[in-house]
Amino acid sequence: MEKISVLASGGLDSSVLIAKSATDFQVHPIYVRCGFAWEDVELQFLQFFLDALNSRHVMPTTVLSAPTAVLYGDHWSVSGARVPAADEPDENTYLPGRNILLISLAAIWGSTHSVSRIAIGSLGSNPFPDATPGFFASFARSLSMGLRHDVLIEAPLSSFHKEDLIKEFKDLPLELTLTCMAPRDGQHCGRCNKCFERQQAFHKAGVIDRTIYLG
Repeated sequence: MEKISVLASGGLDSSVLIAKSATDFQVHPIYVRCGFAWEDVELQFLQFFLDALNSRHVMPTTVLSAPTAVLYGDHWSVSGARVPAADEPDENTYLPGRNILLISLAAIWGSTHSVSRIAIGSLGSNPFPDATPGFFASFARSLSMGLRHDVLIEAPLSSFHKEDLIKEFKDLPLELTLTCMAPRDGQHCGRCNKCFERQQAFHKAGVIDRTIYLG
């Protein structure tokens, strides 16, 4: 089977993308540690999901590192303080250059492991500049040139909104994914912007949400 690396965060979108990709490709999940406050719990959920998926086409997760603390300073994503609440706009959750970091590391890893395709779980509702088709296309060209290795960046879920994704893939163990910026005791906080977005998406999809929320 052709190989594809999937940027995996342990979240609902990227976990669905892993399962979807495994029908056609040998999938190499890539998790990039950036020093964000929620990463230990994310990695746990990612492994929970992969264990439950139990697909012979999904390889063990590769964990790479791109520490951002020196770039972000006391940003809420690093400190874990003042995390955007449920009633705050999506713009407040923006992590500057995150996709640039994730894709760059995945491309470098791919150039040394004979993997050209990189899949990212960006949805159609993503409003940020490093999640647009134009950015993915131009960045792929630059990486291909700089690495002297073909790089193709794909966003197979870009036609979906989160509620559509939940509805279509409701038979997957979605409760074993993490969409939270301030997890507590290994579970969703239930109060942050991302928890609220997740809850609303399940409600709109008309699908029972089996996620445990502490708030």
